Amino acid sequence: MNGLLNVSSNPHTRSKVTSSSLMFTVIVSLLPAAGYGVFKFGLNALLLIGVTVFSAVMAELLFDLITRRKITIGDFSAMVTGLLLALNLPPAAPWWIGVVGAFFAIVVVKMLFGGLGQNFMNPALGARCFLVISFASIMTNFSVDGVSEPTPLALLRLGERPDLVEMVKGNTPGTIGETSVIALLIGAAILIIFGVIDLIIPGMYILTFLLCMGFFGGHGFDLYFLAAHFSGGGLLLGAFFMATDYVTRPITKLGQFVYGIILGILTAIFRIIGPSGEGVSFSIIISNLLVPLIDKATAPRFFGKGGTRNE
Repeated sequence: MNGLLNVSSNPHTRSKVTSSSLMFTVIVSLLPAAGYGVFKFGLNALLLIGVTVFSAVMAELLFDLITRRKITIGDFSAMVTGLLLALNLPPAAPWWIGVVGAFFAIVVVKMLFGGLGQNFMNPALGARCFLVISFASIMTNFSVDGVSEPTPLALLRLGERPDLVEMVKGNTPGTIGETSVIALLIGAAILIIFGVIDLIIPGMYILTFLLCMGFFGGHGFDLYFLAAHFSGGGLLLGAFFMATDYVTRPITKLGQFVYGIILGILTAIFRIIGPSGEGVSFSIIISNLLVPLIDKATAPRFFGKGGTRNE
């Protein structure tokens, strides 16, 4: 019996990289943005992050127990979902928003479709869009300590010029994790250095978006205008941390180029003519839904297929 061979289908790739190690790296890469969010917005931001992450993990654990599935919280994917969702919440949001969003992300978007690797859209962004539609007044309230200020994108829509230096540092209103360009770029560098992501999707996304804003944004290629759009509205958070999600992005390299272009076009459309002026979240989940078509259209041709027969 010891001499029996284990027969299985290809591919037969061996790697020390596991789902849990990848997810742990993503968590580490998000810590600069999360830490700055807590520093900037205070204890309520810390409470929201803690409650949302805990709720996401508990939602997955309870689902596994109720359905008698293998316990999967050890892969850290629920923690990543909870942390990403928390970073997309307004700092003044009540704690129960994180609970509702986390359960929607894990149970509805992820686990009901089979768990990690089977979800059809990014769970954190699916939950954020659900919360925006269901609790619009809460999800668009970016006041801090009772003081309400317009976000940089709101100022741009009013024809004003936000302080670009403050946007880069993160001293502007916004969600917990989107304000500091420096913190987000540090996190993106961690993902790139450790080989978790490459620059195809975020690069094509950002480049296409800036070109569209230059041609159709009404200000031409005004560098200040483009830099403000680059720095605000969660573009970097979405481009590097959510559009690159392994499960919901295209498999082929050509498909990833196409995917990035679609993301950039959609985000520009939402920012130019959309009611909120943000658009990153809805652009990514719409593009997620297009991924099966993108993969089908960009799949490599099988060897020998498509040629003409010699009669």
